[in-house]
Amino acid sequence: MTFPTKALVVITVLAVAHCTLYAQEEGDDDPKGNVNLGIPISAPVNPTAQFVNLGIGSTIGAGYNFNRRHAIVGEVMWNHLSLANGALIPLRTVFQNPNFNAGSNLLAFTANYRYELRGAVRGLYFIGGGGYYFRNLHFSQKVTTGSSATCTPTWLWFGFACESGTVTANQTIGSSSSHSLGVNGGIGFTARVGEAPYRVYVESRYHYAPAKGISTQLVSVTFGIRY
Repeated sequence: MTFPTKALVVITVLAVAHCTLYAQEEGDDDPKGNVNLGIPISAPVNPTAQFVNLGIGSTIGAGYNFNRRHAIVGEVMWNHLSLANGALIPLRTVFQNPNFNAGSNLLAFTANYRYELRGAVRGLYFIGGGGYYFRNLHFSQKVTTGSSATCTPTWLWFGFACESGTVTANQTIGSSSSHSLGVNGGIGFTARVGEAPYRVYVESRYHYAPAKGISTQLVSVTFGIRY
């Protein structure tokens, strides 16, 4: 688990402890502002699933509640995506290096609308919006392409350029990135912790961004705390 994720776990635990400790104090279940901290676990769907496995990261958000049902939420989501071993095989073969490896991260800045049906203890909400999605890949070493590799989706995912069905020769790459506007949408459930307005939540959301080469598509399940 990386440092940002560890830090988020600590913050979440402290926040839950704080809510429980002050459970006897008066709470306001209709605050004008909203804040959320969460840990998203992401499962890629095709075509992204051909290249990465499960990912984990952190989410932080803040926004404005118009009333109990309608709110806007700005969020930053970071996710470390572990690469599928099968996606690395073609590159290891071409570069004749069985130890060649790579890592991938996804960063999303989104603005979202939330429609919520909130009871005294439990709640249900729908959320969706869009924003800027940035995906990067970094290799364990710089590599230079030859002149005979057949272009496949794997090469495009890793950021290599192709011409006439062949990977463009003499490309020296140590990392690559792609960025685009994207959209998301999903559903969440909340349960009050201590006095209002603190709640824990679990949320499932679909993300789509038509990134260069291969689009980014994944379903994230987030566990966190909010008010």
